[in-house]
Order: sequence, then structure tokens, then C-alpha cells
Amino acid sequence: MDPSLIPPVTGILGLIVAFVLFRIVMRYPQMEGKPSRIARLIQQGALAFMRRELILIALSVAVIFVALSFSALGLQTAISFLVGATCSALAGFLGMYAATRANVRTTTAAHEFGQSRALRVAFYGGSVMGLVLASLGLLGLGALYLVFGTDPDTAHRIHGFGMGAGVVALFYRVGGGIFTKAADVGADSVGKVEAGIPEDDPRNPGVIADNVGDNVGDVAGMGSDIFESYCGAMIATVALATVMVQQSPTGHVEGLGEGSALMSLPLLLSSLGLVCSILAIMVVRALSGLSPVIALRSGTMAAALGFVVLAFFLIQAVGIDTGVWFAAVAGAIGGVIIGLSTEYYTAAKPVRDIARAGETGAATVVIKGLAIGMQSVVVPVLSICLVIFIANVNADLYGVGIAAVSMLATVGMTMAIDAYGPIADNAGGIAEMSGLGEDTRQITDSLDELGNTTAAIGKGFAIGAAALAALTLIAAYIAEVDHRIPDFALKISDPLVLIGLFLGAVFPFLVASITMTAVGNAAIEIIEEIRRQFREIPGLLEGTAEPDAARCVDIAAAGAIKRMLLPAALAVLGPVVVGFGLGPEALGGMLAGALLGCVLLALTMANAGGAWDNAKKYVEKGHYGGKGSDVHLANVVGDTVGDPLKDTSGPSMNILINVMAIVSLVIAPLLGP
Repeated sequence: MDPSLIPPVTGILGLIVAFVLFRIVMRYPQMEGKPSRIARLIQQGALAFMRRELILIALSVAVIFVALSFSALGLQTAISFLVGATCSALAGFLGMYAATRANVRTTTAAHEFGQSRALRVAFYGGSVMGLVLASLGLLGLGALYLVFGTDPDTAHRIHGFGMGAGVVALFYRVGGGIFTKAADVGADSVGKVEAGIPEDDPRNPGVIADNVGDNVGDVAGMGSDIFESYCGAMIATVALATVMVQQSPTGHVEGLGEGSALMSLPLLLSSLGLVCSILAIMVVRALSGLSPVIALRSGTMAAALGFVVLAFFLIQAVGIDTGVWFAAVAGAIGGVIIGLSTEYYTAAKPVRDIARAGETGAATVVIKGLAIGMQSVVVPVLSICLVIFIANVNADLYGVGIAAVSMLATVGMTMAIDAYGPIADNAGGIAEMSGLGEDTRQITDSLDELGNTTAAIGKGFAIGAAALAALTLIAAYIAEVDHRIPDFALKISDPLVLIGLFLGAVFPFLVASITMTAVGNAAIEIIEEIRRQFREIPGLLEGTAEPDAARCVDIAAAGAIKRMLLPAALAVLGPVVVGFGLGPEALGGMLAGALLGCVLLALTMANAGGAWDNAKKYVEKGHYGGKGSDVHLANVVGDTVGDPLKDTSGPSMNILINVMAIVSLVIAPLLGP
């Protein structure tokens, strides 16, 4: 088989496996009566929000498509942009659709069959998201590579795919993040803190919106986030290889290998990673009778180890230097180290320290959590530095790109265990609202607790992957500009580079502020609505009346739709304004400043938020007085503060830097003489 056919063929195979897993999920029973009614409300709320979001996305994509078509970049780049946007939108939507069908079936499995069956259903639901994401990336990008990528003179046209994926991911991630955290903060602030009722209590009008948010934010939003980094890493590495080939009179790059093989390797490695992910899903299925921790961790390690071993034979088979394999190994191991570091700070001693700080009030919980979030930056950043060093020593900048691709290659498995978490969380909510009893809730809570850890690991992994992907995109941008402007360089002594550096550092702080303010304002509207319903609906708090859950869903949706436009506009227009206004040097400096600011802020916010969340759950297990105690209320405050940090503003940083970098790469051909 022609190697260039492998990525789209593998993508089709992955979609078939995803469809089979979805059919398996749908064959599991779902309880009739109240659990099914609640699940339908969650499904309807998620679909209603996604429809409104997709209308806005379609309008934005249409405007950018027309602008690209009539620019010097041409219709083919615009078509690539449209394909990327479509694949990204489909990946998030299909993953969310599967999750909203798996949640009630997980509840049923926990109630009627026990933990092993519940784990299997939730994991299969999450696997659909992981496989669809990787498969659509390979199918869409692989098809465009067949048309444009094999010729170095037209390969730049596939850059539009990454831009399309990034724009949609920005809307999905920011919009979904605002929705989910506004609903979560609103429901917790009035329900748990003011009314003193349990989480997911059916009397609380905000709990349906909270459960909807798990799907549109933590499944669709996270999926599109990873999709953008996954495709961006491949595109940037192809771009670096393309420039090397154009600069080589023979088409052979000294010390690395044949140019055509270097260009196709990123997609081939990702194809291999998808196959390893499918095999790892089978490993989890085989071990699902053991503890959930052992099953999920074994699957993750099987995917990573299988990829590292098989990548060696693939690189040898296409005739590329072994140094490239060392870069791939560095990327894969770097991702594991970042994940383990995140797990420590969000599930080990730091969590217990935060919980204990609640003995002296909410203020010390917040202070301790912020300190731990800041400390958690060190190991991931050192890991990224080490990956860059090893990759660069063995294969120059091309090796850094391969490291990014390798870190993301098994994203099918990584995203499967990440998306499993919100499904388990939803299952627990449905069990609580349906009154299925303590035994069922205990099973769903144990799965949800593990899901919080896997989600935190996923966020750490996503940040590390986004950092390497963005760095590769920036390197590709510099190479692209250098190809058109001889001796182009970013010198720290150049005032334009310094100006760009500071401008770039401002972006993450500004977007973080905008998104946190958006969550706060939308949460205020939901809090007022929940208070109104408690006051005005007779018998609601007594449990003899039904809340108007649809109203809270509508408020969260309207708030998210209205407030996600500004961050998207800043990410897309910022590089355009700086690039054409101040020049390519200033734009390069801006990308460097934004990269550092985004990575550091993202790690701090994600890990502090995850630690606060698990500290609250640690107290709820009975430590330091358990539920309802003063220590518990103090930790609930910490968790509420952390919600927009870990699920809205923090994840937005990944998309922000990657969108800025891919837009810069797309417009790079227009910045030369």
C-alpha cells in the first residue's frame, strides 16, 4: 500500500471501531422511569446548546472561509480550513452524543450489575470520543495530505485545516467551559452552601444544567481541544519537513533521511498510535473485572509502550535516522511524566493538605490551593525542557515536532479515559436524582472519583501536548518566514521582538480574565434564578414540587453563547493585526510571550482547581468532620473558586496559544516581501 494512503484508511478503520463500540453501549439496558426521564433532559439540554453553538460557529467559519478564499492564500487553503472546522465540529458533537447515551446506562449497570459492568459502559462511551477524535483527524488531514501535502510547493495549503480545527475548538472549549462552570458554581452555591442540600439533589433547579455542562464542556470541549493539538502537531511537523526539503537540492535532508519520508512520518506515527489505542481499549475490557485503577492504568501504559516499540520499526522501515525515534520516545515519556506529576498534585498529599487547611476556614483553603497550583508548574515545565533538549539533540527542530506528535499519537486512549470521567459523573447525578440508594451511589462515586483524577491527568497532558504542538507551530512559522525573508531571525535585542514578547504575554491574562468574568456573571444569573425558584415554587425544598430545570439550562446556554465571541476574536485577529501591523519579527515575539504565559497559567489554574475539587471529595468521605461540617463548607468554597480555573480559563490557554500559532503559520506566506 502507498504509505500516503495509510492515514485515511486507518481513520476509516477507527471510525468503524468507534461505531461498533457505540452500538455495544446502546445494547446495554437503561432503567425506565425517572432515570430515563432525567437522562432525556440532559440529552435535550446538551443538544439544544450544541445547536445554538454550531449556528454561531457556522457563521464565523463562513466569514473566515470567504476571507481566505479572496485572499492571496486562495480557495484551496480555504477548503482545507472548512474541512478542518467540519472534522473538529463533528468530533466534539459525536463524542458528546455518545456520552449522553452512556450516562444512564452506566447508572443502570451500577444499580443492577455492579462496578465492573458500570466501568465497562462508561469507558466504552468515552472510547467513542477518543476514537472519533483521532480517526477524523487522520481521515481529514490524511485526505488533504494526499491532495496537497506530497508536493512541497503546495503542502502549505493543509495549514488551513489546523486553523479550522482551532477556531471550532476555541468556541467549543470556551463556550462549553463557561456553560459547565456557570451551572456548577450556581448549583453548588445555592444548593450545597445556602440550602444545605446534597450535590445533585433533584430539588435543585441547577443540577440538570450542571450535568449538561459535563457533556458540552468536559467531553465536546476537551475533545476539540485535544483534536486541535493533535492535528496542529502533525501539520507543524509536516511544515518543518517541507521547508527542509525545499532547502535541499537533492530532496534528502542530511542526518535525518529522505524528504518525502520525513513529510509523511507525522501522519504515519499518528496512524500507528490509533492502532495502539484500539488495542489498549481491548486491554481495559479484559481487565475490567479488576479494580478500575488497574484497568485504566494498564490500558494507558499498554498504548504508550506499544507505540514506542512499534514506532522504532516504523521509522526503520521508512529509512529515517534512528535519532528521530529517540525524539519520539522523549515525547511519549514526557507525556507520561507530566500526567504523573498532575496526578500527584491533584490526588495525593497536596490534596490532603488542602483539606486539612479547611480547619481554619475557607481563606486558608484558597491560599493553600493557589500555592500548590503554582508549585505544580515546576515538574511539567522541566519535563517539556528535557523533551525539547533530547529531541533537538537527536533530530534538530524536526525532532521537537516528532516529540509533539508522539506525545499525542495515542490520543484515542488518552481521550477515552478522560471522557470516561464526565460519563461517570453524570451517572452519579442520575442515580442521586432518581433516588437509587446508597449502594448505587457508592459505585458511581468511586468511578467519578477516579474520573476526576483521569480528567486532571488529561488536563495536564493536554497542556504539555499543547505546549509542544505550539512550539512546533512557532518553529514552522519561523522556517516559513525565513524561506521568504533571507536571514530572518528573532533577536532579543530587536525592539520589535521585545514589543511582541510583552504583547503576547498579555493575551493569556486577558483571556483568563474574560472567561472567569463570563463564568462569574453567568453564575450570578443562575444563582438568582435558583433562589427565585426556591422562594416562589411551593413545596420545592420539601420535595413535593418539580423545579424548572430547563430555565437554568437556557440561562447557562445564553450566557455561554454571548460571552465566547471575544476570546475567539482575540485569538484569531491578534496575530493578523500584529503580523501585518508590526511585522513578522513582532509576531514571532508575540507567539513566544503567549506560549510561556499560556503554559504557566494553564498549569497553575488546572492543577489548583483539580486539587481543590478532590480536597472537597476527600472531606466528603468522612475526613475532618465529613459532609456538612465547617471544614467541608470551607473546601466547597475552594472547589467553587477552582471550578472556572480548571474547566474554563485553564483549558482556554491551550486553545489560545495553538490558534494564535496556527493563524500565524497560515498568514506567514503573506508576510514576506
